[in-house]
Amino acid sequence: MDEVRPTSGAQAHGLVPLFPPGLQAIYGECRRLYPEQANPLQVTAIVKYWLGGPDPLDYISMYRNMGCQAQDIQEHWHYVSFGLTDLYGDNRVHEFTGADGPSGFGFELTFRLKREVGETAPPTWPAELMQGLARYVFQSENTFCSGDHVSWHNPLDNSESRIQHMLLTEDPQMQPIQTPFGTVSFLQIVGVCTEELQAAQQWNGQGILELMRGVRVAGGPWLITDMRRGETIFDIDPHLQERVDQGIETEGSNLSGVSAKCVWDDLSRPPEDEEDSRSICIGSQPRRLSDKDTEQIRETLRKGLEFNSKAALPPINSQRQSHERPQSRKDSLESESSAAIVPHELVRTRQLESVHLKFNQESGTLLPLCLRGRLLHGRHFTYKSINGDTAITFVSTGVEGAFATEEHPYAAHGPWLQVYTHTDSHINSILLTEEFVEQMLGDLQELNTREETKLPKEYSWPEKKLKISVLPDSVFDNPLQ
Repeated sequence: MDEVRPTSGAQAHGLVPLFPPGLQAIYGECRRLYPEQANPLQVTAIVKYWLGGPDPLDYISMYRNMGCQAQDIQEHWHYVSFGLTDLYGDNRVHEFTGADGPSGFGFELTFRLKREVGETAPPTWPAELMQGLARYVFQSENTFCSGDHVSWHNPLDNSESRIQHMLLTEDPQMQPIQTPFGTVSFLQIVGVCTEELQAAQQWNGQGILELMRGVRVAGGPWLITDMRRGETIFDIDPHLQERVDQGIETEGSNLSGVSAKCVWDDLSRPPEDEEDSRSICIGSQPRRLSDKDTEQIRETLRKGLEFNSKAALPPINSQRQSHERPQSRKDSLESESSAAIVPHELVRTRQLESVHLKFNQESGTLLPLCLRGRLLHGRHFTYKSINGDTAITFVSTGVEGAFATEEHPYAAHGPWLQVYTHTDSHINSILLTEEFVEQMLGDLQELNTREETKLPKEYSWPEKKLKISVLPDSVFDNPLQ
């Protein structure tokens, strides 16, 4: 539980009797920007995370920023987090690894919210939003980067606002700092509409952020979030959609993977043969990915991260709940639900004749992105199941480390399925030629709309021995039903 209180210098930051160096460094950067606001309002965790509290951020300071009239920057509230980086240097939260690398996770979060007329104090809901993102980082060990997007599926302030998702970018004022425990950068949360999130997925987050900087009501140069904004940047300036379409056509998508609700089945194996079945655990635990497999999948996800909803976030792992510091950061895609570890050399790669891919609606709507924005540009795309160690990767010619090949376009290594694609339309001896990808895009066109459609939906290409189903979330949330 958090409380809001005015700060009073060092004491209000919990800095008595000592002023922790990591905390001091961040506070110093805030003082550089706001020398006249030495005692800002602050949301603080009543019970600190390292004492068993639920909130990873020890503090969130809230400043009044007067904007810049010369640059047409609106007055707004500026929120700054304390806790994703190492504040104390004594291993109570983050493992100290030296001053040369990142401090803790290497970044703190900021948020800029338009100040409404007559508002005398900053709203506190952004603090809970920041705590939610921090919980995700702590539990998943996934770090955010500028250009990443977060699909939240709910108004950020729990109102009726169209601002229901987030992009992340460098804070325009706060500079990276060096602390005794490593470097700290500042990533700003930017609220966006669903259409803007979709454009970021189809193209790239940095491109959409740049377009938003040029539209004052959508954020302007400092990307200030206005929860009352009722129009997307494409409503305001329809020509911006042409720029996005052109970017997708010439550059493809930067999104290389998503956390998703997905399952795959081997249709070439008799149903009663369940020894190597890779469906998400129904009555038994799936095998755990090896370190080599996990590292490969993590590489595909490193530059593109999405989590599907607040409800999809896994619980804080037991080590942190019992206040025991893990020996080292666990691999970001390891699953706590996997009981049995199968050594890498004992997990054989299998070639499959026919496969059935199953996705929930949100994951299914990303299939056109996977095909048009990634595969047709010679890239790869991974769906990593949030419910287990299952993963589905579409690979194209030239992707290193792939175990699916032209000769065996469907291949499985433990619970990881790869589907091979060749983007040369003159070669028709393999499964997913460029011609077939275009055919799939046509057949899956209705998924592009992102509108709610009647489920289940099934798409089948018998000549390619491939079936894809788009199913209700309940199938994945309650696999035993």
